[in-house]
Amino acid sequence: MKVLTVVGARPQFVKACMLSKALRSNNETDEIIVHTGQHYDDNMSAVFFEQLNIPEPDYYLGIGSGTHGEQTGNMLPALEKVMISVNPDAVLVYGDTNSTLAGSLAASKLHIPIAHIESGLRSFNRRMPEEINRIVSDHLSNWLFCPSQAAIENLKKEGINKQVYLTGDIMYDAVLYFKSHASQQSTILKELGLSESNYYLSTIHRAENIENPERLKSILEAFQQLNKQVVFPLHPGTKNKINEFGLNDLITASHIKLADPLNYFDMLALASNANVILTDSGGLQKEAYMLQVPCVTLRDETEWSETVETGWNHLAGANREEIADQVMECHAPDESPPIFGDGNAAQQIARILVND
Repeated sequence: MKVLTVVGARPQFVKACMLSKALRSNNETDEIIVHTGQHYDDNMSAVFFEQLNIPEPDYYLGIGSGTHGEQTGNMLPALEKVMISVNPDAVLVYGDTNSTLAGSLAASKLHIPIAHIESGLRSFNRRMPEEINRIVSDHLSNWLFCPSQAAIENLKKEGINKQVYLTGDIMYDAVLYFKSHASQQSTILKELGLSESNYYLSTIHRAENIENPERLKSILEAFQQLNKQVVFPLHPGTKNKINEFGLNDLITASHIKLADPLNYFDMLALASNANVILTDSGGLQKEAYMLQVPCVTLRDETEWSETVETGWNHLAGANREEIADQVMECHAPDESPPIFGDGNAAQQIARILVND
């Protein structure tokens, strides 16, 4: 079986790492990796391939940044050419990025079966570009691999009930596999002068937050109010918007520790040892749950509703006072049900693809 994998953003590299291992352990499978170049900075891309030992991409499209329409539009003809040349039996797409959407659209036009990893997620906010990407990809896909029962139920409500599989979350595979590596190899806590369980970790990158000056300002003002050190790796887009909106004064407080985008091991080490995680990232919300670290989500809704229902995740939106209050009141619940499977999602997905 010839499988063409489309990736483009850092969370997809982590997911693809686990599934590539499973696919390449099967002599019946030939995997071709296409990197769209959606994330192209070395800290956002190359370091992940090196650290996670992901095979070098067979094709690098170099699409780069741009508006959602520009990115997706530029990816489509480039991906189409690769797909025609490779003629795969299936195209693998991950998550909800513009690379996911472009891969799904290009494959569907060429009548190539699509496998969507992390299918069935819904925030029910169609103003989010990611929501549109995941909905379209789900409705075009031939195999829908779901991380949780809630994802299965979402698809049922949309009339999708064929070739839908509950595999657990492939990110959980990665957390279990790499957590000890991160603990042993990362020196980020020492580099930043941090002690375990004595800081907060935050990331912001969603368009709804960084492109709205009032929301971004309110979030940064909340960071100023917090009573512990705030480790704040700056996404390039977030950094640009802070500059554009003249908000640099809000990140100069001594307890706010800025950092460039971090590799996977450093982020995993920081997340594992944080008191609370504050984020608008879907992936980091999940990892917080998997690592049993309380999370405050800087959004008005989340596609990971199960983490809220279990009490590990709290929605604070971009309200300064609400964020500060939620962080102060945050604590670890007594239980964390296994909502994301048993850490063997990659093996299940590979087996289904090869045998279906």
